[in-house]
Amino acid sequence: MTARANLPDVPNLRDVGGHATSAGGRVRAGLLYRSVDLARATDVQAEALARLGIRAVYDLRTADERAIAPDRLPPGAALVVADVLADDAGSSPAAFGAILEDPASAERALGGGRAARFFVDKYRDFVAAPGARAAYRTFFSALGRPEGRPGLVHCTSGKDRTGWAAAALLLLLGVPEDRVMDDYLASNGALGPIFDPFVAEFRDRGGDPDLLRPLVEARPEYLESALVEVRATHGSIDAYFADGLGIDGTGIATLRAAFIEPA
Repeated sequence: MTARANLPDVPNLRDVGGHATSAGGRVRAGLLYRSVDLARATDVQAEALARLGIRAVYDLRTADERAIAPDRLPPGAALVVADVLADDAGSSPAAFGAILEDPASAERALGGGRAARFFVDKYRDFVAAPGARAAYRTFFSALGRPEGRPGLVHCTSGKDRTGWAAAALLLLLGVPEDRVMDDYLASNGALGPIFDPFVAEFRDRGGDPDLLRPLVEARPEYLESALVEVRATHGSIDAYFADGLGIDGTGIATLRAAFIEPA
C-alpha cells in the first residue's frame, strides 16, 4: 500500500515503505519518502516534513534545475545532490521549457511518438549512463548510513528519476515486480498541481495537449525499459547494485537490514 502525505504544495509526497516482500517481510515505513522538488514548500510544510524526521534530502536534479527552483529544506535536514542527468543536462525538464514555448517546435521535437521514445531511452540511461550510475551510487550509499535516514528523494516531478530510485530500492528489497510497477504508476493522478497549469498554458498557445501526455505520465513501458536494461546488462537487481553502482555485498545487506522488517 502506498501512503500519501497531505501537503498540497508538495504533490506526490508518499512513503516508499509498506510493501510486502516475496520472502514474507515488509518494507519499513517512515524511512524514505519521495516527492516533487521542495521549491514550493511553505515554512509550515517544511516544518511538517521535519516532523516526519527527515534527516537528508536527496536531490536528483541538474544544476540548472536546482538554480531555478532551489529546495526549501526541512529544518535540520542535510542536502545530498546526486545529478542523474549529469551526462545529458539538455534532457532535463528545464531544457524542455524552451521547446514548449512554440507549439510548432514542440510538434517537430516531440510528435510522431518521439516523446515516448525519448523517455524509453532515458530510462535505459538511468541504468546504463555513467553519470546516472554515479548519482544513484551516491544516493544508495548515503541512504545506507544511519544519518541518511529518514530521507526524502526527489527530482522535479518525482516520477522519472525518482521513480527509478524507488523502483530499484523496492526490487532490491524483494518486492515483486508487479507491485513495484503499481507503485511507480501511482504517480499518475497525483501530479495535477504540477502539470495542469503547464498543459493549459501550452493549449492556450495553440498546442495539442495530447502531445504532452508522454511527458507528464508515468508509463509501464518507461519503467520496463530500465528493467530490460538491468536484465540484459547485469542479469539481476543485485548485480546491478554490485556491478553497476559499485555497492558491495555489505552495502546491499545494510540496506536490507535497515528497510526490511518481519510482516
